[in-house]
Amino acid sequence: MLDAVAQALQLDQDERTYLFDLARAARPARRAPSRRKDVQVPPRVQWLLDSMTMSAAFVRNGPQDIVAGNALARALLAPVFDSPTTTQHGRANIARYVFLAPGSQQFFVDWDAATVVTAALLRAEAGREPHDRALRDLVGELSTLSTEFRSQWAVHDVRIRHDGNKRLWHPKIGDLELTYQSLDLPMSNRTVYGLTIYTAEPGSTSEERLKLLASLAATQQAHPTSQPR
Repeated sequence: MLDAVAQALQLDQDERTYLFDLARAARPARRAPSRRKDVQVPPRVQWLLDSMTMSAAFVRNGPQDIVAGNALARALLAPVFDSPTTTQHGRANIARYVFLAPGSQQFFVDWDAATVVTAALLRAEAGREPHDRALRDLVGELSTLSTEFRSQWAVHDVRIRHDGNKRLWHPKIGDLELTYQSLDLPMSNRTVYGLTIYTAEPGSTSEERLKLLASLAATQQAHPTSQPR
């Protein structure tokens, strides 16, 4: 029946997946659903991230917390890590930064598109994990504090596959045009995180600027006490 509904509504693959997730969540449970817990990122994943020296790579959980990353990701996403939305909560969260940090509209050149994608990712995650308290709390917080989030949430767009082009303005190196790809990173039989990789077109100005940022990040990592915090 759900296949027929999806076909009649001409749903794309992400929307079909969301529909089936909603149907699964609506089934009567024989026992109370367990709450999803954060899973520690194993050392082998951090080793993988650190091996990517010319790409910014990071791991995010369902509510869009950044739970691991390499040095270039930390440098590229410095405005996110250094924003009040991170210092107030103790963990960098992409959704909070996009919708609540004043600087996000400068950092994300196509900020309107970033709000659409971020809300759609959270909507899809809510379908997969309807009992996730951290996710519900985040949605409630954003709904209370952000008019833009309320508008995007009401659209009911969903996004599961996450890739494309992104334009950023970095305070140290200026404009960047990057490509990005997100991949599923299973952590346990219940938990799947997302691995996101940003890179630049070979030979482009953005690649040169990304190389400069990687050099700055490597210098800071080698001499952490020489850099103001």
